[in-house]
Amino acid sequence: MTETRRTLDGLKPRELVELLDRLTAAEVATMDIDVDAIGRAIDPRKVGRTDLSKLLGAFSRLAAEGAEISLSKFSADTFAKLITHASKDQLQSVMVDPALRATILDEVYRRMGTHLRQDRAKGLHAVVHWRLSGGSGEGGYDRYETLIDNGVCTVSRAMEGQPRATITVSPVDFLKLITNNASAPVLFMTGKLKVRGDLAFAAGLTGLFDLPRA
Repeated sequence: MTETRRTLDGLKPRELVELLDRLTAAEVATMDIDVDAIGRAIDPRKVGRTDLSKLLGAFSRLAAEGAEISLSKFSADTFAKLITHASKDQLQSVMVDPALRATILDEVYRRMGTHLRQDRAKGLHAVVHWRLSGGSGEGGYDRYETLIDNGVCTVSRAMEGQPRATITVSPVDFLKLITNNASAPVLFMTGKLKVRGDLAFAAGLTGLFDLPRA
């Protein structure tokens, strides 16, 4: 273990967040940083309301500056743990930053194909349109299209296919949904998730994916 790794391991969660928030890409290049280990070490319940957004924002910024460090290095289970233990205020703090919001949502949708249960999606052809509220797109939504076609899931922002279902949800509830911290039927019954199209298909949609757990 390097001296840098030992130093990082010795920091308290908030100290670690503050350090990462100050680092430059040049400094990261000289350090031995395990992104997933840092994610596992941070318990959102033990840090402040904006510290989760600082942590994720630091990784996103450093990656944009050319550092070999990014949110893509989080394992699905580590990301699920962060979402599970984060408060609503902490998640909202993440999602009000347009650049960070876009990075996280893009990363989540990019991974969808790797989490599709091919055994359950075999022979299925379905287009799903997602509308995430509070976005910068048309009507105030961030929009994604997922195409499930015979065991393969692909994602586009073009929204060209005829959707079997169009799902409207807040980004916070979406993150909870895809990390097993919310139920689609419950969100629907409480008005937090709206569906246009095939309701039965939409209700079982998450069952087509191997969702991560904390």
